[in-house]
Amino acid sequence: MRQNDIVLIRHGQTDWSITGQHTGRTDVPLTDFGRQQADALGGMLDGEHFDLVLSSPLVRAWETMERAGYRAQGVPTDNVLEWDYGVYEGRRTDDVRMEIPGWSVWTHPILGGESAEEVGARADLAIEQCLAAEGRVALFAHGHFLRVMAARWIGLPALSGKSLSLGTATVSMLGWERENRVLQGWNDACHLSSMDPLL
Repeated sequence: MRQNDIVLIRHGQTDWSITGQHTGRTDVPLTDFGRQQADALGGMLDGEHFDLVLSSPLVRAWETMERAGYRAQGVPTDNVLEWDYGVYEGRRTDDVRMEIPGWSVWTHPILGGESAEEVGARADLAIEQCLAAEGRVALFAHGHFLRVMAARWIGLPALSGKSLSLGTATVSMLGWERENRVLQGWNDACHLSSMDPLL
């Protein structure tokens, strides 16, 4: 069986990532700084060849992919959209916790949105799509989704993504040690990156 590495790239900064608002399906664009980060990601990737380049169709991920130099190869897929946060879209965790003490997307029902397990099922589909490629894959997507995908890659429940912090404009790698799926690199920040506020 061919063993494909999968390079995960989280999009650059948005206004909502600055404020710590949950940004699921709202199509929030990159900030000017986020565009600079996307350009810097292109420098990190340094024109590396990928046999498949997948991207969330949301503008913050798609523009990151384009600015990183993969416009001609990009294939949009809804499988890698960010978590659907339902009624919590656009809200900060601290604000929700004023109404629901201890609330987290990882521990509480997401009214009108997706459960962690549903996000995990989409991540499994994305993994299958990556493994079906002829060689290395780049995947441009979103923070919570990529955390869930990494957990599923190594055989953990989707909820285990809560233990994998991931900043904007970062590069991570899913790979192999013999036949075992492993995290080969995680949260490698471009020189313009910084961690987001806690959501």
